[in-house]
Amino acid sequence: MIIKILLISAFALMIIYVGIAGLRRTKSFSDFFLGGRNIGPWMTAFTYGAAYFSAVIFIGFAGKIGWDFGLSGLWIALGNSLVGVFGVWLLMGNRIKKMSVEYDVHTMPEFFEKRYNSKGFRLYSSIAIFIFFIPYSAAVFIGLSYLFQVNFNTDYTLALICMGLFTALYIVLGGYKSMTMIDVIFGIIMIAGTAVLFTNTMESAGGWMMIQEKLSLINPKLSEIVGPPGLWPLFSLVFLTSVAPFAMPQLVQKFYAIKDKRAIRIGMIASTIFSIIISGTAYFTGATTRIFINPENAPSAFIDGKPIFDALMPELLTNVIPSSLSILMLLLILSASMSTLAALVLISSSSVSKDIYAGFIKKDISDKNLTMLMRISSGFFVFLSVILAYFKPATIVAILGISWGAIGSAFLGPFFWGIISKRMSKAGAIVSSVAGLGLCLYLYLTGTPSPQAGTIGMLASLILNPLISIIFRNERTDQQ
Repeated sequence: MIIKILLISAFALMIIYVGIAGLRRTKSFSDFFLGGRNIGPWMTAFTYGAAYFSAVIFIGFAGKIGWDFGLSGLWIALGNSLVGVFGVWLLMGNRIKKMSVEYDVHTMPEFFEKRYNSKGFRLYSSIAIFIFFIPYSAAVFIGLSYLFQVNFNTDYTLALICMGLFTALYIVLGGYKSMTMIDVIFGIIMIAGTAVLFTNTMESAGGWMMIQEKLSLINPKLSEIVGPPGLWPLFSLVFLTSVAPFAMPQLVQKFYAIKDKRAIRIGMIASTIFSIIISGTAYFTGATTRIFINPENAPSAFIDGKPIFDALMPELLTNVIPSSLSILMLLLILSASMSTLAALVLISSSSVSKDIYAGFIKKDISDKNLTMLMRISSGFFVFLSVILAYFKPATIVAILGISWGAIGSAFLGPFFWGIISKRMSKAGAIVSSVAGLGLCLYLYLTGTPSPQAGTIGMLASLILNPLISIIFRNERTDQQ
């Protein structure tokens, strides 16, 4: 316990040091939000991967999906790597970078305003980002707090407050430049941690063949290509988590800030390899929760014999990882989560300060005051996320599903087609966004599981923009 405390303290001091160093280098809003648009390939690759995967995948998704779907959850890892990472970098990376320079935009709402000539669209998208990123951040805080609760026997609320204060301090100080600097270290920790997790899980379970055999004894479908819930639930999870990155503002921002086309080519390969390692290990170990966890050896992870999905992976880590290496698991998930939180906080605070305040309320705000407002907004966003995490309104998978589903449904059609084609119209963009988001929320509120509601909303958004744009051909708003 003393070693754990010392290492976590050293980890925290390192992050604070980098934050202070970033504070000294931050001279403008562009420095704070985009690192001066000059971030190299390796930093971008690590920050993209670390922002994509957090405590959400290791705690919530790996536990819930592994328990329900077994080994077929690996399809999600494959989709995330080939579509959500490689596909996004290949199809969108250079286009996004070029667009951000030509339009001189810092945020996705700014792009919507200039691409579709609509101030109303900018305001609407800014509000949507702020609202739906709060539950996403809350899900990350929930996962982290569960992990600290298990590792340090701390009260959940105390762990949550400490994580919230630490995150706010780290982000308010340094901004994006600090985030990319520290994400390289985070990425190395994540790779080392997943290597240890994979190796120890394989050894403890007796190897791949034994894992398949044990899962088959529990339920034959747990070791088949499609797990027990069926094809549609599995497809919806793959689609939601793999296609949403094409329009997730916190991931798109990485391409605004990257240096050049060559950096994109290098970063594409590096981030894809990173994704295969991280997501593959997470979903593989999640599939073994049924082997290692049961009400007898982990009573705190069950209520009346039913699993508490968000508690499964913390319990599994205590079972398969030697106590001497448990601190590495804590650092693994902490590293992933800090980067994700940093990305979410920056994007959400920019929606308030840059897009709403500077865009509509005080357009002549100075660069210095805008940067200060970003810092204040960042702290406020963390506060709201911590409050929501305290009440734990649903499982991590459900919370993330509605957050990603809502953002994807609102932005996939307008952003993807707006970048790819010059033929999209304002009418197509607005209809696809509003209809996609409305359909997603309606399905969710009427009882459809959030991943499936999000998938349907995203498909609607993706189809409606070109369809409506064809109907309203004379309303094209491209300004190139």
